[in-house]
Amino acid sequence: MISFRNFALRRGERLLLSNVDLALHAGYRVGVIGRNGAGKSSLFAALMGEVEPDKGDIDLPGKARIASVAQETPHLPDPAIDFVLSGDAAVHAAIQMEANAFAAEDWEAVAEAHQKLEEVNGYDGTARAGRLLHGLGFPAEVHEKAVADFSGGWRVRLNVARALMTPSDLLLLDEPTNHLDLDAVVWLEEWLKRYDGTLLVISHDREFLDNVTTHILHLHDGTAKLYVGNYTAFERQRAEHLRQQQIAHDKEQAERAHLQSFIDRFKAKASKARQAQSRMKRLAKLSGTEAVRVERGISIQLPAPLRLPNSLLSLRDADCGYGADATILRSVGFGLEAGDRIGLLGVNGAGKSTLVKTLVGELAPLSGERMAHPDLRIGYFAQHTVESLVAGTSPIDHLKELAPNTATQEFRNFLGGWQFPGDRAFEVIDNFSGGEKARLALALLAWNKPNLLLLDEPTNHLDLEMREALAEALSDFDGAIVMVSHDRHLIGLVCDEYWRVHDGVVEPFDGDLDDYAAWLRSRPGSDNPKTPVPKKALEVEKPAPAPTVVKPKINPHKLQKAEERVARLEGKLAEYNTQMTDPAVYSDAGKVADLGRQQLQLRTELEQAEAELLALYEG
Repeated sequence: MISFRNFALRRGERLLLSNVDLALHAGYRVGVIGRNGAGKSSLFAALMGEVEPDKGDIDLPGKARIASVAQETPHLPDPAIDFVLSGDAAVHAAIQMEANAFAAEDWEAVAEAHQKLEEVNGYDGTARAGRLLHGLGFPAEVHEKAVADFSGGWRVRLNVARALMTPSDLLLLDEPTNHLDLDAVVWLEEWLKRYDGTLLVISHDREFLDNVTTHILHLHDGTAKLYVGNYTAFERQRAEHLRQQQIAHDKEQAERAHLQSFIDRFKAKASKARQAQSRMKRLAKLSGTEAVRVERGISIQLPAPLRLPNSLLSLRDADCGYGADATILRSVGFGLEAGDRIGLLGVNGAGKSTLVKTLVGELAPLSGERMAHPDLRIGYFAQHTVESLVAGTSPIDHLKELAPNTATQEFRNFLGGWQFPGDRAFEVIDNFSGGEKARLALALLAWNKPNLLLLDEPTNHLDLEMREALAEALSDFDGAIVMVSHDRHLIGLVCDEYWRVHDGVVEPFDGDLDDYAAWLRSRPGSDNPKTPVPKKALEVEKPAPAPTVVKPKINPHKLQKAEERVARLEGKLAEYNTQMTDPAVYSDAGKVADLGRQQLQLRTELEQAEAELLALYEG
């Protein structure tokens, strides 16, 4: 168990957290959320012993092993798989010991190395490292590639893999889905659900939080409050808590007014002096419940396109790639009209970015045609767009490059709508956070009033509020949108049509994002055997009627018992979920912890029962 007792944390002159008292039990999977600057990363630093609490204590189990994702990756000549394997220091040392012994033909040392490998369960170490690399999108042919040869985003993935390889009781992950594709995010979710230690994860991906977490730790206005359940449950509980707080405040204000009225009316009368004095004491003892402060939400707006022709852009029988020897996609037929909302799906390396670059015009088709309307205006956000912002310049400077003859006040008005008010428009971007830089890049894209938006992972570094604001702005946009994103909440809100890029082909995908996630898990080598795959996910096209297959007869007694067990567990879980929404429960920390443990156990039992029932249905 991890305990915070009267914990306070300061960074410089700023007090981030104070009076934090809470306990995180073994096996909790906790999503740490809060606005930028609330203290999420500083909390992680305190857990790792990198910063000292300003007051109070953090109690960790004496021999707790902590794993986290390194912020930087050195330019190493080591093969990627060795870098990941080194996360398990004991296994890596034993493998090196064995290699050195063989090289020296020291058979006694070889025997000793084998004994050590047995002790640390190291014989499958390389295979485990390979599976982590595969799950995070590294094809087998690059496992021996030097770490230094990978780009920044891929080195981030290597750091994630190395952290997952490290034996740990507490795993700290800070924005692990940044730089991951949707398939890698789905794989990571399944891996984390099987992790048997305590997990704390900072993330702005609400679908990821919903699928992984059992608790949410909300940092807000210097406080830290633990909620039981995933992100959706947190939103519901917090809304109810705020509603009850406002009711209590209104009731108290009414009582204050009533008491004050009595005091003002009768305090001068001798016959009522005692009653007036009594009410003055009562008024002084009222708790002073704070009114709910309405937090100002972020709102952005995409300018209306200058012109909006019906048919914007199309590819006809186009081969796409980087040359005759590097053809990625073949015979692509893809058209875009005003109002289209298309989400591109596909495993890492399938060619999504290649398709987008061909649509933009960065890559000319190797064969076939790219046909664009004369009034086409493209707004393109690529994964490297944020890195292309010019250091040492301000947001105003970037806009002046796009429109040198425009008045500065017009720039300031525009940037204010993208949350760069006042003098912030003149600040040098070097000190901007990753989210602020991404927001600026989106603002620059919007300035030219495009009628086609091509967005390749636009949400990296954006917080939850900004993602919601972007989703709302994109939903109101009149032009066409093509999006690649690992944020299923955003792509699900914005897109109403999906195309899958797979095996060199671009084709419509008949299903939703849940179907696509199931398809990913169904692929050979997906490393997620515990997750049952709905048959619906495989029905991309309606096949011709298949020959009737005679399945083994299902035992009706076993089937009935399995269905009753699932129904019973669902009923119990629903009862616990209802209890967890009652604000009164949270006055007893011990009861909350007990309910959380029982809820977690029930979920595990229900998953097992559902898997057994599915096995019976499938014969």
